[in-house]
Amino acid sequence: MEQLSLFDREVNLNAPLASRLRPQTIDDYIGQEHLVGKGKVLRRMLDKDMISSMIFWGPPGVGKTTLARIIAHMTRASFIDFSAVTSGIKEIKDVMKHAENDRMMGLKTIVFVDEIHRFNKAQQDAFLPYVEKGSIILIGATTENPSFEINSALLSRCKVFVLQALTELDMMKLLQNALTDKRGLGNQTINIEERLLKAIAVFSNGDARTALNTLDMAVLNGQIETDGSITVLEEVLEQCIGRKILLYDRDGEEHYNLISALHKSMRNSDPDAAIYWLARMLEAGEDPLYVARRLIRFASEDVGMADSRALQVAVAAYQACHFNGMPECNVNLTHAVVYLSMAPKSNALYTGYVRAKEDAGKMLTEPVPLQIRNGVTSLMQELHYGEGYQYAHDTEDKLTDMKCLPDSLEGREYYMPTVQGEEAAVKKKLEQVKEYKKKLHSQSVLERHIGSL
Repeated sequence: MEQLSLFDREVNLNAPLASRLRPQTIDDYIGQEHLVGKGKVLRRMLDKDMISSMIFWGPPGVGKTTLARIIAHMTRASFIDFSAVTSGIKEIKDVMKHAENDRMMGLKTIVFVDEIHRFNKAQQDAFLPYVEKGSIILIGATTENPSFEINSALLSRCKVFVLQALTELDMMKLLQNALTDKRGLGNQTINIEERLLKAIAVFSNGDARTALNTLDMAVLNGQIETDGSITVLEEVLEQCIGRKILLYDRDGEEHYNLISALHKSMRNSDPDAAIYWLARMLEAGEDPLYVARRLIRFASEDVGMADSRALQVAVAAYQACHFNGMPECNVNLTHAVVYLSMAPKSNALYTGYVRAKEDAGKMLTEPVPLQIRNGVTSLMQELHYGEGYQYAHDTEDKLTDMKCLPDSLEGREYYMPTVQGEEAAVKKKLEQVKEYKKKLHSQSVLERHIGSL
């Protein structure tokens, strides 16, 4: 553990670039606008000096530690930096005793615990009484889901803030600032093309520490010109990041061309082509979570009921991307892409919704049939809400002939299953259900006719 002064502004020029450029104020902080932007929840808490114990959850390099240090500075609190890797219960209790003494003298103590998910239950429990009494303000940082990794008793006493990976614009701002700030590279003349800065931003995948360390390495290995300036060459940067620069605009035409190629290759049951287009996107710096979201859509739009496990595989791939990040998640996405490519195909869910959407758009004011309205009050019952409702579970076959569509849409069909994969069984079952309902309807009509005689 280490007690730090946040008022010591001297910069160690031998420290890593990311450490030298660590923001000192909330206005210098880059990213997390949803939390610290003007009028946002955490910013308001800071402005009013009403900080409580909290957990910062987010991927590496998004500013969790930096934000904790800024908070300590803004609240004029003593800041104690804990390592969940090296600190035990004895160290926790020693610090808590010191913090309790400070509290008696009216001083605040912020205890920052990086990688708090690494603390075991006993270590986490050691914080509880001091958080409850207000002896400390606990700020924990974790890359893991707090719901699973932090004791519920401690978690219930902390506000969880989700920090997001920095955007490409955030990363570009960060890198350009590094080139001009005297604490960073501002004392040198650095020649680097904007497209190469963008390549670093994309490669870093939202991790500020990775971006700054990559820039630092590229500059250290840059070409020294006769005037003393340093030029960063593309081949040097490629060596630093360990791959060719296959850059493309995530919002441009190539972005949409590649995702289209991936979709159509999977739809055409061509796993080789699908893997290639997946690799093209990932190696060019595409967000793996974007790809995973598109696979989830594909699983229902193009596979659907032909293999309902496809949706489970796609969702699992998204979760794997969230847990692993790049480059480890590339094989998780490949798993899903191959599964979806080889799965039987049906677009019956997609076309069914399109047909229903068209009718819904024309008939937005079509009333819900009385028999399937919820008659929860006496007035509703007087107005015949729920009258004629047939509870399917009361029947032997769990089927009734009750109408659930408006009268104007009677007989309309939206879901038309194919005979592909498992949907063939669904199609057969649906045909049997419809035929059974027709028989029930004919029988009830006959009974009503006989009853009227």
